[in-house]
Amino acid sequence: MKIFVDENIPLMTVRVLREMGHDVRDIRGTADEGMTDDALWETVQREGRLLITTDKGFTQHRYELHHGILIVRLKQPNRHKIHQRVMQAITQFAAKEWLGLLVVMRDVVQSVWRTGRGK
Repeated sequence: MKIFVDENIPLMTVRVLREMGHDVRDIRGTADEGMTDDALWETVQREGRLLITTDKGFTQHRYELHHGILIVRLKQPNRHKIHQRVMQAITQFAAKEWLGLLVVMRDVVQSVWRTGRGK
């Protein structure tokens, strides 16, 4: 699966996703680091990638056709907790299910929205 990780996703998560065989784009240390959310969204859409982030602002795109959005929102986040919730979501849904899917992983619960056009 093609994935774009926002700068706030732990490096251990990037490594494990790559080990799982995913094509993961991580812009840390590149000229694109620090791009605006709008530019990031355009890139994710153009490249057809699932977006993994902790930025709740991307929920505004839930009614658009997209390639998947995974948002991790924890009360006291740390890299291990973020990693755990990302891995839980990635293994819960098959690659083909992410089209049009928005998943918000919280400390205990998760919320799921589907655009309706992503089926």
